Amino acid sequence: MTVLAPRHERAPAATGRISVVIATRNRRAELVRTLRHLTALRERPHLVVVDNASSDGTAAAVRDGFPGADLVVLRHNRGAWARNVGVMRCRTRYVALSDDDSWWEPGSLATATAVLDACPQAGLLAARILVGAAARPDPANAEMSTSPLPRQGLPGPRILGFLGCAAVFRREAFLAAGGFSRLLFLGGEEQLLAYDLAAAGWLACYVPEVVARHHPSPARDDAARACQLSRNRVLVAWMRRPVRRAVAETAILAARARREPAAARALAGALARLPAAVAQRRVLPADVEAAARLLGH
Repeated sequence: MTVLAPRHERAPAATGRISVVIATRNRRAELVRTLRHLTALRERPHLVVVDNASSDGTAAAVRDGFPGADLVVLRHNRGAWARNVGVMRCRTRYVALSDDDSWWEPGSLATATAVLDACPQAGLLAARILVGAAARPDPANAEMSTSPLPRQGLPGPRILGFLGCAAVFRREAFLAAGGFSRLLFLGGEEQLLAYDLAAAGWLACYVPEVVARHHPSPARDDAARACQLSRNRVLVAWMRRPVRRAVAETAILAARARREPAAARALAGALARLPAAVAQRRVLPADVEAAARLLGH
């Protein structure tokens, strides 16, 4: 994993046994709220903020308001790949991810650390996600809690996917899997990393005792995100799944593209990136592919 062109604002100064990495772009107010929650935690995690070339004063707000955070400013927007830069800056054994509009409940990082200590085969814990001021359960919670995969000694249901705003990694596992893909940029980028963790021999599980709060940003562009998700579903299939599955995913998107302008944009984006995706193709091991089929991926 290569780190390109970050400007380091201060040297890392880890506290405790876990770090929290946040990648952000032009969401200064949301990020400040998140950092207030995280700096109040008794676990005192090492905080790393990677700014994806924001133009709204995000870097200055972090520098002035949170001098204990480790700030990295990228010259260009790298999407989810920016998290890789943050993880590389960490020196703790465990790394949690937050988005600029999500944070961790008090005690949850300590619980995650204890669970990972007791379960060396686990490379990833996915948290229970509560959404908004009403603390509504995210639909992903139910999906993960009912996973049909065998637990294999894990402390919770074994999973093969996660949400980036609510995941805790063993740093060793994250690096072994190669982190997030630069090609996918944003939108379902977690699926590829989940596959690569499993292919590298690491297990992932859902631990509802670990809780993340998510207050979706009002600046979020849901239409653009849906387009990115559709595009990346096809790309991930070509990068890791059998050819028959990849062709089927492409055909599904192509059929939608005939009647949906957003799907047409997603298909165009997928086709433009397809040569690079095929160049990075590594078919999943048979056991991981079987798990993906069982889950209906």
